[in-house]
Amino acid sequence: MTIRSQFPHRVTITENLFLTLPDGTQLAAKLWLPEGAGPVPAILEYLPYRKHDGTRTRDNGLHEYLAGHGYACIRVDIRGTGESDGIITDEYTPQEQQDGCDVIAWIAGQDWCDGQVAMIGISWGGFNGLQIAALQPPALKTIITVGSTDDRYATDIHWVGGCLSKDNFDWSSTMFAHNDLPPDPAIVGPGWREMWMQRLEANTPWILTWLRHQRRDDYWKQGSVCEDFSRITIPVYAVSGWADNYSEAVPRLLEGLSGPRLGLVGPWAHSYPHDVAVGPAIGWLQEVLRWCDHWMKGRDTGIMDEPMYRVWMQEPVPPKTCYLDRPGRWVGEPSWPSPRIRERRLHLSPGRLGEAPAPLDLRLNAPLWVGLTAGEVGRYGEDADWATDQRVDDGGSLVFLTDPLPERLEILGAVRVALRFSSDKPLALVSARLNDVAPDGASTRVGIGLLNLTHRKGHEHPEPLVPGETTEAVVEMEDTAYAFPAGHRIALSLSNTYWPIAWPSPELATLTLEAGDLTLPVRPPQPEDEALRPFDPPEAAAQTPQAHHPVEGAALRRVTRDLLSGKMTVDFPRWTGVTEMPDIGHIHRAEGLARYEITDGDPLSAATITRFRVEIERQDATCEHFSEGRLTCDATHFRVEMTLTAKENGKVIFTRSWDERIARDHI
Repeated sequence: MTIRSQFPHRVTITENLFLTLPDGTQLAAKLWLPEGAGPVPAILEYLPYRKHDGTRTRDNGLHEYLAGHGYACIRVDIRGTGESDGIITDEYTPQEQQDGCDVIAWIAGQDWCDGQVAMIGISWGGFNGLQIAALQPPALKTIITVGSTDDRYATDIHWVGGCLSKDNFDWSSTMFAHNDLPPDPAIVGPGWREMWMQRLEANTPWILTWLRHQRRDDYWKQGSVCEDFSRITIPVYAVSGWADNYSEAVPRLLEGLSGPRLGLVGPWAHSYPHDVAVGPAIGWLQEVLRWCDHWMKGRDTGIMDEPMYRVWMQEPVPPKTCYLDRPGRWVGEPSWPSPRIRERRLHLSPGRLGEAPAPLDLRLNAPLWVGLTAGEVGRYGEDADWATDQRVDDGGSLVFLTDPLPERLEILGAVRVALRFSSDKPLALVSARLNDVAPDGASTRVGIGLLNLTHRKGHEHPEPLVPGETTEAVVEMEDTAYAFPAGHRIALSLSNTYWPIAWPSPELATLTLEAGDLTLPVRPPQPEDEALRPFDPPEAAAQTPQAHHPVEGAALRRVTRDLLSGKMTVDFPRWTGVTEMPDIGHIHRAEGLARYEITDGDPLSAATITRFRVEIERQDATCEHFSEGRLTCDATHFRVEMTLTAKENGKVIFTRSWDERIARDHI
């Protein structure tokens, strides 16, 4: 990536300013202004991740670049985070959304703003950009949403297909540690300690709320813009990557919205497309300028003459736990859904996928070790995030294979699996995986879908299975773009366990498959793809000074399986390292671990254990958070245990613990 230091405008940076909301709450912000540009459109990024010492280095590379090209850029900490007043109580709350509307009105009224505001954001900032757009604040003219979702229940990290996702407790513990961190007295003054104590006393594990909403109720509908796409009337640029957890939201937004919109999905993980862990990167900030110049400055940049949906068609790769680069090419569709996509249905017969339907009488009773090679749910492009060779998990699954393909076949969209089956237990789940099997037998996972079978008629009103009664279900996999080469085989793998990605049913069920089919969204080759405008090389402004150091003895990404006891452990390191920020005099030390344990044959042995230690060293004080969490279950309830210890200069100043049981609701 090219680091730019020269721009059309010099940039003035205000390290911190406070903007006051109508209720008197002050939110902390950082401002980048183009010198000599007069009143200009503003670009807002609105996050809880501490602009002063959390996203500090990344923020400057993004916002100084855009400001240098004639935009006022402002990064605001959500209420109760960073140096902002108040308490954060949950993610994506109505309070957060209303505050965002008030922030936009404040920005539009400043003398450096021409009255127009755009929002840009990845992940949390992509979520609330959509949510705030649905509230229609007058000054908000467009949003750019990256790595986000329109549906908080179905495609976030909480309930995947109605199953309890591995990331649900993991993410709660991550935010629990984050929300306890103190503000910087260099910004907020001597009241910093009182603000810190207020946060410590108010902080609770959000998993307690999330577990009380196990079906798609009003809690999840709030903030899910798919409930009423018509509420979003401004132009939307939706972006993600095939290695990200949120890629399938992009085509849904293109289909659901009616205003001006573009969609872009690259090979990337959970990152902005100019600064990626999985390449190739693109000149994303140049695309942001093309979009904003078109919609906020009235310039003809040509961006709206390009395909509505542009994606990276992935070429086949051997199975690995880490990819730094994904081969492929850019393809485009002028509209979505595309009339050029052709559905190809393949029917299941014992061990085979073929054109002719066939009756089945197959038993599916997967062991609990199926899923150990699954990798992460939401991938960040880090080591061992990806699923490895699927032959391991396939050993405990039902596998259906095509003959070797006579010619190349490309798919774009969501793969569907329709099943007719019965169960011997009232609660069960199914995992469906689409794999690319090379001539040497190596199996690369292409797509995955999960479904809690009590949610087969919808996520709002689950219905237990009636043991022995035949029923039907459709499992929709995540969207993808993938090219199967001639000579390879397409495989469908089915299991009714997938630990740790999905929490297991309370009893090991046996499903009897009677019939099934697989529907592939086939995209014929299009000569127009060769004429697509190439993206510019990636550029950014310089990041703020920083130095990163490893932590000795830190947890490693590891999967262990004791063949004698049957116990299995999957470790995911979290938020680990030492970061020095010399320009503000901070040293941050962090160690985190999410561990998943289960014993084969015993679904009630499932446990998630989290541990976080975060230390902020400043000239005035060293502040530390340490927390441990444990999620376990019995046949009828989940149990959440958490402990918290906070220290200042090595002295314990606060402790608290939680131990709560929450009833399982068809999970």
